Amino acid sequence: MPYETVNGSPERASRVGHTTAALRALADKASFYVPAEEVGDLQWLVPKIQRAGTFPSPSTGTQLTSAIAIDGSRITERVRDGLPSVVYGYAQAAAAYVDLGAMEFQKAARFVDPVAIEQAVNTALVSLDLPVAGAYSRPGIGISTSWRENLDRIFRSKKVEVNRLNQSLLDLLFLLHGEPGKPAVAVPVNCPSSECNAKDVAIPFRGGNCPSCKEPLYPTDVLRIHEEVTEEGSNESALGRLMSVLELLVLVGLTSLLWQQSRNELLCSTLFIVDGPLAMYGPPAKLRGRAQEYFQAMASTTPGHGPYICGLEKTGAMVDYARQLARHDVLQPGDLLVCDQEVVKVITNTDNPAAYGKETYWGRKFIYRAKDGRIVVPTVMPERGAAYDAGGGQPGPAGYPTLPAILDVIDRTGSSMYQDGIIPVAVAHGKAAFPIGVGTDVLRLVAEHKLGLSNASTPNP
Repeated sequence: MPYETVNGSPERASRVGHTTAALRALADKASFYVPAEEVGDLQWLVPKIQRAGTFPSPSTGTQLTSAIAIDGSRITERVRDGLPSVVYGYAQAAAAYVDLGAMEFQKAARFVDPVAIEQAVNTALVSLDLPVAGAYSRPGIGISTSWRENLDRIFRSKKVEVNRLNQSLLDLLFLLHGEPGKPAVAVPVNCPSSECNAKDVAIPFRGGNCPSCKEPLYPTDVLRIHEEVTEEGSNESALGRLMSVLELLVLVGLTSLLWQQSRNELLCSTLFIVDGPLAMYGPPAKLRGRAQEYFQAMASTTPGHGPYICGLEKTGAMVDYARQLARHDVLQPGDLLVCDQEVVKVITNTDNPAAYGKETYWGRKFIYRAKDGRIVVPTVMPERGAAYDAGGGQPGPAGYPTLPAILDVIDRTGSSMYQDGIIPVAVAHGKAAFPIGVGTDVLRLVAEHKLGLSNASTPNP
């Protein structure tokens, strides 16, 4: 337990900068198994690879013409010198629209026109902030109740405003629990009281009370994020869950907007990209099933194969393994690897590959080596049914009619802004990212104002 310094921060060892070198030295001496390092004989993978040229590609007339990428970020900051337990949090999700035709035209030009590039990209942002630890919405309540009250307030007041879309986060949450064009009238909520076992209580938009213990219940309790909140610590994990929910609701809003206004044209020509896999983790994981049902219902009422939705991972065990396959030339440019249970078992080193993803993923992972050599791991929603289940799910690609058009966009939008990147995601990431230093300072000012700490006196050391 480190001592506390005068300014309230924990004491650091004088040689803390050597920890990285020390840990690497210890790891070099330790014995452990890393699947991405021990690839061995890879001939067993060959039958699972769709070779370039054998996989159908969309014709020029059916290529997608635009992309909308969604990316989120979050940050927590200890906002009061002398009170290190007071932590304020901020999360945001950005959506970036990219005109693929304009991008390709500039790519083919001898000199790139920065004005044309700027005009080809439009971005929008939704953000929220709240005290995440050591501070509460009002006196006399615990941190879990404080989070519940803050989420109810935020979801009612914060709106996703793009073009003609002007809906609160709570509106979109009820839409996700319903079907396209028909929001749910209530959401199923478990009573958070430790002395009550009431489950799946139907709570309408205005909120309600538990029928058993009369505890106030909020529609946002369906997210169950408060279950991950603790009195001690920064609660960054819970803030991360909230950011994932925010990204999903932005996706619901944007796809629903095009479905209502231009499902025959724009919805069928736009790729929606989520930065990260199509999955929900932790307490909000039940939204996985809601997302799958909602977007498959949208697909069944949309001409052609739309909506086109995928997630793109930049890190993780699957990405590491994919890069090793590229280094060993197992995957050639244009090749697609079908990740069935055998592949999942090797990459995740599990003895139960059938359990992988069935509680969290609403899209299926593939490994693709783009035509320019980039390695990407997209997750793609199946046309119907579950991507993963106890029977192995749908390894594909037959169950994923949107896959050829998605891979085509990946081939057409390579970016050098980061390793194995694509332009729409890079633009969304740039919009959602926090500026180093400045972002933290601004967050501190906002938090001090909202928590009423700006004029508080600093405790004597």
